Amino acid sequence: MTLVAFAFSLLLAAAPVFAHHAWRSYDMKHLTSMTGTVTGFDFGNPHVWMDLDVKNDRGEVEKWSAGGPSPSRMANAGWTKDTLHPGDQITIVGNRIGDGTYKLRLSKVVLANGRELMCYGKAYGP
Repeated sequence: MTLVAFAFSLLLAAAPVFAHHAWRSYDMKHLTSMTGTVTGFDFGNPHVWMDLDVKNDRGEVEKWSAGGPSPSRMANAGWTKDTLHPGDQITIVGNRIGDGTYKLRLSKVVLANGRELMCYGKAYGP
């Protein structure tokens, strides 16, 4: 019985790993871009995330979340924990999730001054 419990606990521990790498849920064939105001920026493991307020065509504010790779990978592309701050105006470019929610897998960010920051290094940009 102990072996069964151990095997079951291994399966439970592995489940978050499989769920964690769900980039295939995103539309990897099309890039989407939008401009908005940063409301949050988490330069932490396992993935960097940012939140934005984006006005749609009707002038309504949509709450978007955009995720990138690990902080170390983004640091190799020039990012730091101080790259973005709430209130910054940025344009995000990436792949939208397929379920219609307001989530994006980041490819790059364009800062208000025009500087472009890739998220997966120079070789992986749009």
